[in-house]
Amino acid sequence: MLPSERQKKILELATTKEVVTIPELMNTFDISIETVRRDLSILEKQGVIQKIYGGAKIKEANFYEPAMESRMIDQLVQKEAIGKKCCEFIHDGNCIFIDSGTTTYHIAKYLTHKKNLTIITNSIPVINELMDTDFEIIIIGGKIRHSERSVVSYDYIFNFSQLNIQKSFICASGITAENGVSDFNMQEAVTRKMIIERSKEVFVAADSSKFDKDVTISIAGLNKIDYIITDANLSQNTVNSFKKCATRLILADG
Repeated sequence: MLPSERQKKILELATTKEVVTIPELMNTFDISIETVRRDLSILEKQGVIQKIYGGAKIKEANFYEPAMESRMIDQLVQKEAIGKKCCEFIHDGNCIFIDSGTTTYHIAKYLTHKKNLTIITNSIPVINELMDTDFEIIIIGGKIRHSERSVVSYDYIFNFSQLNIQKSFICASGITAENGVSDFNMQEAVTRKMIIERSKEVFVAADSSKFDKDVTISIAGLNKIDYIITDANLSQNTVNSFKKCATRLILADG
């Protein structure tokens, strides 16, 4: 196994636990203590883990991520417009994934006129919004991330391998034409990566303030994204930068 592949698997393992220990990593990957320490040092330099005595844990980046409460009211008009526009792509009978986040939350608010939907989500606010509907609602299993009111875990995503997710609606904290979409939190990013791989069509729903930013953790390049739906405040220069991409950029009127 190449070192980069092993380091990726170490990172994936770390997302499922509070702490991964050096002996555990030695046994899991059949490597020496020196190799484990070298891998952990590389991952720490990348800013995705924090080394602790005897092992490592995922490095949370919440210091740089605005609180959900403030994001609920920030860019509210734009997020509502994006939510409405996303609903135009959702048809009766669809099986869809609605991500955690304040923009995708607004999709749930405008779904009541749809019929026979199956909603897969990791968002507790989305579940609360749709609780009184007759939609089939499936919540992914895992660990509650209190600050984001979401469920995050790596292992449990594999339970969805047989689901026919027709359309997924993903959030992002950063979007660029060059590097695709990114986010602050490793566990949220891992969840999104796995959902993207299991979806026939992938939509990113994000307001214009998220563009021209690369944040901590990469989620996916634009080759994995079919549509990006944002608000009409996006600058013309940024719009032009996406014209060479296969990803379709859609502006929602406020």
